[in-house]
Parts: sequence; structure tokens; C-alpha cells
Amino acid sequence: MTKAQRRRRRRFRAAGVLTTLVVVVGGGTYLAISQLNSSEVLVRERCSAVVGTTTYELAPEQTANASTIAGIAVSRELPPRAASIALATAVQESGLRNLDYGDLAGPDSRGLFQQRPSQGWGTEEQVQNPVYAAGAFYDELVTVPGYESLPITEAAQTVQRSAYPDAYADHEPEARAFASALTGQSPASLNCVLRKPTESVAPAAVEADIAAVFPNMPVSPEVQGVVVNATGSQGWAAAQWAVAHAKKLGITSVSHAGLQWERSEGGWSTSETETGQVVITLAQESA
Repeated sequence: MTKAQRRRRRRFRAAGVLTTLVVVVGGGTYLAISQLNSSEVLVRERCSAVVGTTTYELAPEQTANASTIAGIAVSRELPPRAASIALATAVQESGLRNLDYGDLAGPDSRGLFQQRPSQGWGTEEQVQNPVYAAGAFYDELVTVPGYESLPITEAAQTVQRSAYPDAYADHEPEARAFASALTGQSPASLNCVLRKPTESVAPAAVEADIAAVFPNMPVSPEVQGVVVNATGSQGWAAAQWAVAHAKKLGITSVSHAGLQWERSEGGWSTSETETGQVVITLAQESA
């Protein structure tokens, strides 16, 4: 056998590692041969917000929750600063996950903001609804005198009355980055890298989710998705809300103001979308 032949055999054996899996269970050996699509199986799903040269990352679940929190600020016409405060709070309290449990300091704490029913934040069911929880947080925040000019950690602590009042400051950079994207202040600055959708969601269900966060935006279901009529920062807030919810809702593309996010490409590129529309395309059921 020549050296060239030996090198080729080694390459073939190395390639076989990617497609052949040997599993030993209870003394038996099972050979599973699978043509792995490495571009799918090995994808690390994540979403990112970019500010300048700095990129911040969250998991898709966290990003979807962040977009709901920021979207409620937009729908209430609150300044982006309010969203930054709320996001820093939710990162500290729950890691931007909708928790169904509390801790020793607050055993009945629940939800994104770890709000306590025993302290008047609402019922257990309500505080685990992200739309309600964000609204309840903003209801308290707007009563804080001068909250817009306060340090983020001080404003958050005034609302939350936490045992760790300075902890919110640790999350200011990523909170600002995601708030800027998700309130529409930074167009096309949110990106999500996702695997292919595994199921389809009806346009009417997506329409309902959008209406819950952006009740004043006209939304119409289409055969392959939904169209939101919005311009300016509100349009970009809705567009990037859709990108943030792409994993949950089976969204394959989002187009707005001449740009389009493609799930299959994992990024934004130019398109011919009208400025006043956010066009959301959904995964379709296989025939």
C-alpha cells in the first residue's frame, strides 16, 4: 500500500466518526449509522445584540422574554431607559427565565421579575405571565421620581426592594444593548442563529402574541405569516420582537424597511420590503 493510499484511508476513517455511532448498553453493542447534518446538529442556538464593537449574547428563550419586556415599554410609549432598567432587573432576578419557584428570601416569588403575590404584585398565575409581569414592573417604575436620570441599579432597587441592591449594576451593559435593539432604537442590531423549525405555528396564534405586546399596531394574518403595519422605531421594535420569537413561533424570515432577517442564513441582508410594513414569514407544514 502506498503512502497516498494510507493517507486516504485515514481520511475516510476520520470522516466515519461523524456518521457512525457505536453504543454499548447492558453488554450489547448497537451500531447506529446516521448521516449527521453538522450545520444543524452542531448549531449553538443563540441571539445577539451589537453595540459598537461589542456583542452580547442570550439564549433564544431569554431573548424572547427580553423582547416582551422591551415591547411593553414601547407600547406604553416609555423611554428606552425604562426598558434598560427592566431588563437589568429581570436578568438579575430570574436570568430572563419565567421561573415557577422562589428562594429562601421570597418563597412565593415567581416569574421574570420574581414578583411576590404576598406583596401585592398579583396572583401567582399573573406574575408568571410575561406581559402582565412587565406591565406591573413599569406601573411601579413610573412612580419613581426622576427614574429616567437615576442610575439603573438605583431605579431597579426602588421598585424591587431587593436584599442585594447593587446587583442590578452588573447587568447594565447587556441590558442597554438589548433594550436599544428591542425598542427599535438600533435597527437590525438583533440577530438569532437557530436550527431549522421543527413545527409550524398558525398565523392567527402569532397575530395574538403580537397583539398582546403591541396592542396599537395593526396586524393582519396572511397565508404564510403575518404583516404588521408600523414605521420608525416602532416598526423596528416589532421586527426585532419577531426575530427574538423566531424559535418559539417557527418564524423563518422577518422583513422591514429594506432589510430582511433570514433564519437559514442567520443574519440581515437587503430586501425590497416596504418601509411601513413588518412582514413575518412562518414555517409551513410539510405536505
